[in-house]
Formats: sequence, C-alpha cells, structure tokens
Amino acid sequence: MTFTQIKLAPSILSADFARLGEQVAEATRAGADYIHVDVMDGHFVPEITLGTRIVEAIKRCTQLPLDVHLMIEQPERHIASFLDAGADILTVHAEACTHLHRVIEQIKEHGAKAGVAINPGTSVIAIEGALHWMDLVLVMTVNPGLPAQKYIPGSEKKIARIRHIMDGRGVKAELSVDGGINTSTAPLVARAGAQVVVAGSAVYNHPEGVEVAIRKLRESLALPEG
Repeated sequence: MTFTQIKLAPSILSADFARLGEQVAEATRAGADYIHVDVMDGHFVPEITLGTRIVEAIKRCTQLPLDVHLMIEQPERHIASFLDAGADILTVHAEACTHLHRVIEQIKEHGAKAGVAINPGTSVIAIEGALHWMDLVLVMTVNPGLPAQKYIPGSEKKIARIRHIMDGRGVKAELSVDGGINTSTAPLVARAGAQVVVAGSAVYNHPEGVEVAIRKLRESLALPEG
C-alpha cells in the first residue's frame, strides 16, 4: 500500500470556529479526502459541540464528503436531521446503540453510508457480527470527547485485529482511525491496516498551516508497496 491510497479526514473539532468556513476550504484545497465533523451531546461524552445548522454551513464550503461522527446518546433520534443537513457518511457508536443493525439500516435508507465507531475500551466482539452491514468502521485511539489527546499506545494491535477479520470475511467497509493522529502515529495505524486517518490538531494546529500539515501527513504515510 502506498501513501496515496490512505485517505485523510481533517477533523474540524480542532479548527478555528471563528473562521470555520475558511478552515474547511483550506483543507479542501490542500487535498483532504473527507471533512470529519464531531458531534457531541454532553452526555455520551463530556463536551457539547455542534448541531445540524453547522453541518449545513460546512456543506456549502466544500465538495468533499462530510464524515459526521455522532458521539451522542440515542443517535437514532437524530439520523434524519443530520442526513438532511448534508452528512454523506454518518457514524454512530456501538456503545450508544441498543439495536445496531436497525440504526445502520436507518442510515442506509436515507441513501448515506453507515459507519460504526468503537471506543478504546470496547472489544472488537461488539461489532464483529455487524461488520458486513457497515460502510465504515471507526476505531477510536483516544477516549472520545476532547481534542488534542495523545494516541493510546498499542491501539494498532486492535486495528490489525479488525483488519484481519474484515479481510478474512471479505468485508468492503473502510477502516478508519481517529485519535492522536500525527506524523508519528499515522504510519503505525496505516501499517496496521487503516485506510482512513482522522487528524485534528495535527492539521489545524500546525505552525505552518493546513496545507503544509496535510502534505507532511501524506509524506509520513509513504509506505512501501505490498
């Protein structure tokens, strides 16, 4: 696999919200593949972030797919509104879904791609039986809810385990990783089998700006063929 095959999804959680549209446009021009939008409710995770009106506004600033990550309780109550707002991929947490298959089907009925995330302390078993229904699997490598956290060492073993299961079963979903991703950790998760890396601080807090940050992330992902 080469670095050009790994997708980058800048997370706007670390962006400057005073000029959010500009920051989304900067990431788009710099060659990002997705825009990752973290939605937090103050219950499933400690922080409260944004809602559907911000998603609508972001949609007007980019042609890239919006990868909307719902870190909320009872996500099934809000799926239709976020999809109407412009989400192209809607990711829910396995820990927040009593009936995971039903929620995945609800997303797909609206014509969007369905993702499922698992927290660092959640076993792969929680999603193993549902992998073939998903379009995206999101492995959290920090505990969700706050920006600029450090990658949890050893998370690549979990990523590799999921990659092995997906390949063995012919699962076509994308394997995405979110949390503490930078030029040091991105190669670790890519070698473990990640196809999408979500990066917030490494993109939006880089001293040389978004374009340089994304270029350096891509350079760090220059993996050998095979």
